[in-house]
Amino acid sequence: MAITRAVFKYYLYKATEAVEFYRPIMYLYFLSQGLSFTQIVIIEALYNLTTVLGEMPTGYVGDRIGRRNSLLIGSALITATLVGIAFASSFLAFALLFICWSLGYNFRSGTEDAWVYETLTDVSASDEFTRVRGRGQSIALTAGVGASLVGGYLGDLDLAYPFLAAALFTGLGLLVIVTLDEPATYEESDSSEMGIREAWGVVKQAVGQRRIRSFIVYYFVLFSAVTYLVFIFLQPIFESVVTDLNMRLTFLLPVPGQGDPYTLALSTENVETLLGVYYAAINLVSAAISYRISLIEERVGLRRWFIAVPLLVGGLLTGMVFVPPIALVALFVGWACVEPTRVLAGQYVNDRIETLGRATVLSAMAMVSAVTVIPFQLGSGVISDIVSPLIALSAAGVILVVGSVVILLWESPIEQSSISSNPETGT
Repeated sequence: MAITRAVFKYYLYKATEAVEFYRPIMYLYFLSQGLSFTQIVIIEALYNLTTVLGEMPTGYVGDRIGRRNSLLIGSALITATLVGIAFASSFLAFALLFICWSLGYNFRSGTEDAWVYETLTDVSASDEFTRVRGRGQSIALTAGVGASLVGGYLGDLDLAYPFLAAALFTGLGLLVIVTLDEPATYEESDSSEMGIREAWGVVKQAVGQRRIRSFIVYYFVLFSAVTYLVFIFLQPIFESVVTDLNMRLTFLLPVPGQGDPYTLALSTENVETLLGVYYAAINLVSAAISYRISLIEERVGLRRWFIAVPLLVGGLLTGMVFVPPIALVALFVGWACVEPTRVLAGQYVNDRIETLGRATVLSAMAMVSAVTVIPFQLGSGVISDIVSPLIALSAAGVILVVGSVVILLWESPIEQSSISSNPETGT
């Protein structure tokens, strides 16, 4: 019964993440405030630089102060930042706010997965992590469907409104977090007394494992960096492609008395609303996959998933440069697979690390991802201003395909078995 209540609270918390309110219009808002693509990727790079500098310290703090307190600090920072973004109007203001935003997610990064995994471990159900985490993400994405539609509508009224709506819902999440209990597994691990040198030793031991090192390069470095660019450039590319197509569908039926064909034109003036619908569709697909992610783990297997998905996404992104309308499919697939892949990656990594310093280790891996994405961001921003975002993202697709093939030839990033043993339980 206790674990059921804990999982239910986790699902409530996931429903308040609220990122989909602003996601459909986020970069259109920045552009409307006078930021260039280069400035946008600079503030994104500052975000990731803060992640680099803050991930391990905040993960270490999360191990010391507890999972719940870390989540509280992170959610409070995010709520305040969203309000600030809604009223910001200069590059400097956005830069400072993105640093605070990153710190907020730093405190939640790793801690959320650590709380779920350890809460399940309390009742010897760590193998349920994929199912619980997947369904939690499915709930967040399903809630995001409505949030995307509302956010697109609010953005059509004023591009700042979706950020205020997201701040309200994220603030509600604080009320859920205060009711969470610390996992007994965490309290018994002595993580709250772990010194900095010991934490560093735990991280080195974890990432030095042969079964993890190539996975870090494959997922946390290559795949995460490229899909992050999908997130950045989805909106301007969508707007550009839709405008170029002009969304005109001609039916070969004569207009009575004139002989001209009917022409159905979908207006691109309300692109924010169109983006809201597009994001809602992405969320529906991603939610459906996440809800059944444990079935995918059993039937498809982690190995097949992690081989097929990067190559598929990279191939579609590469094809955009030759056939621009493919972008609508490439962006959809590229973003829809992010959350399910993140859930599967969480299961794979958590099964291979110990409770002591878990949040620190998970944060260290997020830090590696943040380090890698910075040159991707800066390079793609410059290319976007010189040529176009579509060309920049297509180039990233080439890197994803070539890099994936090279890593697969070097060393398989996924062990043969889809479900591996827990180092603490030996099961």
